Amino acid sequence: MAGGRETFLPLIGFILICLKMVTPEIPTIDQAYSKLSNSITVEWATVPGATSYLLTAEDGDTVIETMVANSPGTVTGLKAATLYEITIRSISAAGRSLASPPKQAKTVLAAPILEVSSPSSDSILVQWEAVYMAIGFSVSIMRANGLGSIWKENTTNTSLTFTSLEAGTLYTIKAYAWNANRIPGDDSTCNQRTSPRAPANIQVSFDSGALKASFSWALAEGAFNYTVMALSDSSELTCSTTFSSCTISSLQCGTEYLISVLASNDAGSSKSSSAMTLKTVACAPGRVTIQEDPPGHLSVAWSNVDLGDYYVVFVKSDDGLEVHCNTSLTQCNFLSECGFTYFISVFAYNKAGQSPLGDIFNYTTAPCCPSDINPVLVSSDRVEIVWSPVRGAELYETKAVDGYNVVECNDTTPACTLSALECDTKYNITVYSFSEVRGSNMSCTPQFITTAPCSPEIKNVSRDAFSMINVHWRSTNDDATYTVTAQGEKGLYQCSSTGESCTMRGLPCGSVFSVTAVAETQAGRSLPSYSVPLETVPCCPTGLTVTQITQSVINVSWTIGRVAQTHVAVLESHTGQSKCHTHQNHCLLGCITCGINYTVTLKAISATGLAADCSYQSYFSGACCPLGVKLYRLGPNGIRIYWQASRGSANYSTDLYGSKGIFTCTPSAGLSFCDVTEIPCGDVYTVMVSPVAETGLKLTFCPKKIYSVTCSGSTLGMGKSFFSWIK
Repeated sequence: MAGGRETFLPLIGFILICLKMVTPEIPTIDQAYSKLSNSITVEWATVPGATSYLLTAEDGDTVIETMVANSPGTVTGLKAATLYEITIRSISAAGRSLASPPKQAKTVLAAPILEVSSPSSDSILVQWEAVYMAIGFSVSIMRANGLGSIWKENTTNTSLTFTSLEAGTLYTIKAYAWNANRIPGDDSTCNQRTSPRAPANIQVSFDSGALKASFSWALAEGAFNYTVMALSDSSELTCSTTFSSCTISSLQCGTEYLISVLASNDAGSSKSSSAMTLKTVACAPGRVTIQEDPPGHLSVAWSNVDLGDYYVVFVKSDDGLEVHCNTSLTQCNFLSECGFTYFISVFAYNKAGQSPLGDIFNYTTAPCCPSDINPVLVSSDRVEIVWSPVRGAELYETKAVDGYNVVECNDTTPACTLSALECDTKYNITVYSFSEVRGSNMSCTPQFITTAPCSPEIKNVSRDAFSMINVHWRSTNDDATYTVTAQGEKGLYQCSSTGESCTMRGLPCGSVFSVTAVAETQAGRSLPSYSVPLETVPCCPTGLTVTQITQSVINVSWTIGRVAQTHVAVLESHTGQSKCHTHQNHCLLGCITCGINYTVTLKAISATGLAADCSYQSYFSGACCPLGVKLYRLGPNGIRIYWQASRGSANYSTDLYGSKGIFTCTPSAGLSFCDVTEIPCGDVYTVMVSPVAETGLKLTFCPKKIYSVTCSGSTLGMGKSFFSWIK
């Protein structure tokens, strides 16, 4: 390897010699200077055969090369305010020349980095940071449209303010720094617009109903956008536009706003316009209270509200009638009527207008009281009342109070039946109207109604000796008149009294009645008492006939009267009494004493044992049959009949019954014999001497005797005699 390295060395030297023999000519730098802070421009004489040139800039730290085609050439990418050593090489097809002799050149100062703004509508502030190696700065300004003059300022500071500019105008700003040799550096150029002036001629239109405000103004020069601000203690509202008007919605009632309008562009905003005050409408009053005291008077009160100058209260009834009151106070009074619903709203007013609609309150007054309460039925334990419907009433509460007890009924209809009341009692009856919203109207006037009297209780029904009916009852009524009614098939009979008894007369016999008593007062009539049955005595028979059957037996007969089921016939005299009890219409009475007066009575008895004592005219029993009847011949054809008169005086009649005829003789008054002449002999005769009643009726019940009358001899032969009774 060492021998090989030695072989190549001569060859390399030969190549270098050859290259040196064909290298291009070295250029000579005429001048090198810097116009920009990041470049140096080099000028040189052209080298024949060179196709390009290589510029090199060295500052001791870095080397920067740039290929150029011809002179002049510029090296870029350099540092500002830096001293560089510049060299150049020519390049041709034969290669690259050696570097030219160096030339020193220094880059100019860097351009200031500008920050511009418009603090006001007539000024522009230019600021920059310090520039390396700079000892001063030049700043100029002019309108971007080229009109007008250029204003230039030199300063050693890093900021400069141009004033007295036109608002809303676009300006071009140019600045550069210079070094100690007064050599200017790079310049910086930028545009800046001044901020606009505040808008003028601001107009405000407030919509109280929508709580919004519309604003308008004159356009400001150079303004791109406008902003309206409404500032209150509690909120800030804005609207923005590119036009000359805008609207702010959702304003708050009862609020005072400070209004300002700003114009703005890319430079910033103008100063605020002269602030103006906007007062919105007052808020709807709150804490509204409604009272009705006394009835018929509504009092509406509310709390005071901010910005409220005065208040208006509207009251509209449900029949469409509306009234209002205007006041600077916080209360209004209205007349009201019962049974109405009133819709109440309260508004506050100021110069901005009417407050928003707040809550609408409805107040329903108490329902009206019924005024025409009419009792249609009043009984002992029940009162039926009716009345006309009243406005606002959904239900009626009826109460009857007697001091201790309360009876009530509730109904939706204008009628009530109060039952289970005490009879003959004064009740305080009140009908209260009721509505679900307001409750009961407790101011309704009571009415006093007394129930009908209590039903009397018949204690007993009695009869006196004169067939009068006495009815007694018990009652607790005050100032009542009682009427007793006996009703039956034969009709209706009544008696009345203010006491506890009355007497009925003239009730027909043999009848059944139902007896009831009714009490009556000014309040009405009671229910009838429980009925008590009443049976009058049976009717006395008519056509009573007394027939003497034998001397001691008579037959009493009659026609049966109404309801009589049995009869008791009685014949009574000083000698004694004879009676019989039968269910037939006749009766045989024995043990009658002949020849005396009897009192005849007949008692008619009903099935219930009720008896009627019927008296009739006295009855004289027939005379007693004569005793000791004998016959004496009076000549050949005559007979005298003799007897002995019994007790009492009587007329007699004598009858002789034979086969040849009947012969009768009647003695003169007071005599006890009579004669029969021209009587045939030779016959058997039945002889009967009979008493004759005052009526002329011949009593045929005396004993008979049979005599045989012969025709021989002068004396009358007496035959066999016997007694027989005729029934």
